This record gives sequence, C-alpha cells and structure tokens, in this order.
Amino acid sequence: MVENANPPWKTSPDGLIVAVRATPKGGRDAIEGVATLADGRSVLKVRVRAAPAEGEANEALCRLLARTAGIAPTAVSLMRGGTGRIKTFRLAGDPSRLAVVLEAAIGGRESNTR
Repeated sequence: MVENANPPWKTSPDGLIVAVRATPKGGRDAIEGVATLADGRSVLKVRVRAAPAEGEANEALCRLLARTAGIAPTAVSLMRGGTGRIKTFRLAGDPSRLAVVLEAAIGGRESNTR
C-alpha cells in the first residue's frame, strides 16, 4: 500500500490518471517509487534508458507503465508534459485493479526528494 496519503494517481471512471517524474537516459527502465514535489504533489519516479529525442523517452515510459500495470501499450496515453520532466499519463482499465497493481509495483519505495 502506498504510505503517502496523497498517491501519485487519481481515479477516473475508466482508469487512472498518473503523475510521473521522468528521468530519460536513466540507464535502465524502472519505477523507483514515489516522490513529493516542492508544491506537495506526489509523483511516480520513473527512469527509462531512452533519450528524450523524438518522443523516444515518452514512448518508453508508456511501454513501462503498460507492462507494470498489465495492460496493452495502447491503453496508456500521455495527457500532459510531452517535453517536461513532470508528465501526466492516462491508464485505461479498471481503476481499482490498476491502483492495486501500481501500489504493489512501488512496494513502499518512497522518497521526499523532488
């Protein structure tokens, strides 16, 4: 269970809206946990090997989120933040199941750094 009272996602009728802090060219593809930004928002810390050029890192983030959530890559879409580090993704599916899967994936890994 996410120990942070403010998880990095919100439920919607058809899925989850997930806030992500991306690290492109991070050496590996991994979800590292949850971080709290200076403004108090929680984000999922994610790193990918891909470079941010030509949308490669965004595509890698979509694939990683899909694989982690157990959904098709086409069920993950970038909503905001295409060129920034802080991004918002929509994961389509059962919101309760998706939240449980993401909670298990982060497994209590939490940090208070930006």
